[in-house]
Amino acid sequence: MTDTTAQGAPVLQVTDLSVDFAVDKKWIPAAIDVSFEVHAGEVLAIVGESGSGKSVSSMALLGLLPKNARVTGSIKLMGHEMSEMSSSRVREIRGNEIAMIFQEPMTALNPVYTIGAQIVEALRLHTMMSPTQAKDRALELLTMVELPDPLKAFNSYPHQLSGGQRQRAMIAQSLSNDPVLLVADEPTTALDVTVQAEILDLMRNLRDHLHSAVILITHDMGVVADLSDRIAVMRRGLIVETGTVREIFSNPKHPYTQELLAAVPHLGAADSTGEEIDLTAALAAATGNEDAIAVDAEELARREAANKRALEIAERAQRAAEVEGTTPILELVDVAIEYPKQGRMPAFRAVEGANLVIRPGEVVGLVGESGSGKTTIGRAAVGLLPVVEGTLTVAGVELTKRDPKKLRSLRRKVGMVFQDPSSSLNPRLPVGESIGEPMFLAGVAKGDALQKRIEELLDQVQLPRSYRNRYPHELSGGQKQRVGIARAISLSPELLVADEPTSALDVSVQATVLELLQDLQSRLKFACLFVTHDLAVVDVLADRIAVMRRGAIVEQGTRDAILRNPQQAYTQRLIAAVPLPDPDKQRERRELRALLLDKS
Repeated sequence: MTDTTAQGAPVLQVTDLSVDFAVDKKWIPAAIDVSFEVHAGEVLAIVGESGSGKSVSSMALLGLLPKNARVTGSIKLMGHEMSEMSSSRVREIRGNEIAMIFQEPMTALNPVYTIGAQIVEALRLHTMMSPTQAKDRALELLTMVELPDPLKAFNSYPHQLSGGQRQRAMIAQSLSNDPVLLVADEPTTALDVTVQAEILDLMRNLRDHLHSAVILITHDMGVVADLSDRIAVMRRGLIVETGTVREIFSNPKHPYTQELLAAVPHLGAADSTGEEIDLTAALAAATGNEDAIAVDAEELARREAANKRALEIAERAQRAAEVEGTTPILELVDVAIEYPKQGRMPAFRAVEGANLVIRPGEVVGLVGESGSGKTTIGRAAVGLLPVVEGTLTVAGVELTKRDPKKLRSLRRKVGMVFQDPSSSLNPRLPVGESIGEPMFLAGVAKGDALQKRIEELLDQVQLPRSYRNRYPHELSGGQKQRVGIARAISLSPELLVADEPTSALDVSVQATVLELLQDLQSRLKFACLFVTHDLAVVDVLADRIAVMRRGAIVEQGTRDAILRNPQQAYTQRLIAAVPLPDPDKQRERRELRALLLDKS
């Protein structure tokens, strides 16, 4: 990757692109005078929050906007003005010269056709290939995207592949006709950190191999630092700043860019003394790879934010000392958890031999890849899954035997914040009713007392009291998650289980939700099991970290012990896969990850 723009005419040149939508007989702007260009072999990252206009701009390039959209300005592909082309010519270009990788492959791929059939269809629509030639080309593409068994993937349906494999298959389909421009819209958001690292490596190798121009649309600044050459920052439909990746990360000019970068959680931001951790160096030392990177002494210097971080760390240490020796809120002893038999599907054991303790007021991060068993433990902790072996005790309630009375008493002591706030709230209920429902059903409050309590909870999660009469669809993602948090703490739980509560949110919204959770936990003193695959997020919140792999807890300890001196090879690889919002440090991290993978 270089900071210099590729030589020659741009593959795509966008000038004064504006997109408006007709709503209630008014034109509402979504993108305003957007201008950028991208050259062959170059990655341009377009970053910003949801609603900033980045995805709308890319859809305009492909002619995929709805009928109520109005597009003005110039879009030139290889020097040819697309606005002057016929609709049939645009359809020919789409999927042939311009291809798109969507955020969620499960919804982008057709569930009733095999992967092979979908790639063959794309090939035969745009070329004169025979079915046999198209199949050979499809297998070649599936091999190119490094699927372990291309023939098996060719004959598989989307639901039969893992998330990472589906994303690779969709990339293969996108590359089927050697596009000159590839638009990747949040291509790694729905993936685990290790799978994300693999997809980023794949996209980097394909970019170098095919020399295509790439537009990367994302809000993940670690992904931007890993893959991009230049960055365009969007806010409220406008491009507010552009520059090379190093210019934007090292010296952002616009206040919004500065806010965006400041909101990114940094893995290893500070140790117990408040000093910033160079986690790549620490990881290299822990794994015996000190020579793999050159550590700049200046990178270890205290940063301006370290003082605040030091206070947070000191509070954690004091909290840990206070809870030591107290009766656990959550205790797992040699626990095995199974998903029950359904029809012809046998019972599936998702967790085996798990031991974990969470004490009052303590935050424990449970991390690992998808399928490792993290969410299974969280669901068991709130009584949603049975324990088939061992002992699970939550807030003094022993859950090994499925006793309905015990489960009812547990409901008042445990709250849960779900991953997707949109699907966890009833769309037919106003926000106030969603928050008040647990208290009403538990008989804790009713009438005026219930209404007063709802207002207090809205205050606690920093939402206006007037929002009690709004419906979920009227709120943003961050606001809906605040409602979910208010509902979870409505019964003053002793334990809060947070299952990926920020993974569906933009980075700046994620930062505010994390600050809210920290503040609430500090004031209300509930214990928290924080389930996530994002180590940078759990680093902000957790006192201790437990690492899961294939249904087993493979390592656990204090935050500093796990992040600074991981003992298990799996934990080391997990940390090395986390992209850093710094292009130079990310290059070092990528090199170290390659060494760890070679050793495994």
